[in-house]
Amino acid sequence: MPELARLRALEERHAALEARIAEEDHRPRPDADQLSRLKREKLRLKEEMERLKAQPVH
Repeated sequence: MPELARLRALEERHAALEARIAEEDHRPRPDADQLSRLKREKLRLKEEMERLKAQPVH
């Protein structure tokens, strides 16, 4: 089940990005560009996870 392993890896990366976003957001002077990049990457991962979940199981 490579799809399941890929999904788990994506979920872990998504959670790590969420933590990095929260960390950056709570700094005294958050870097808006960095936050934007992290949020775009998090969204890209979420979309990929949704595609994997929607695929029929063979």
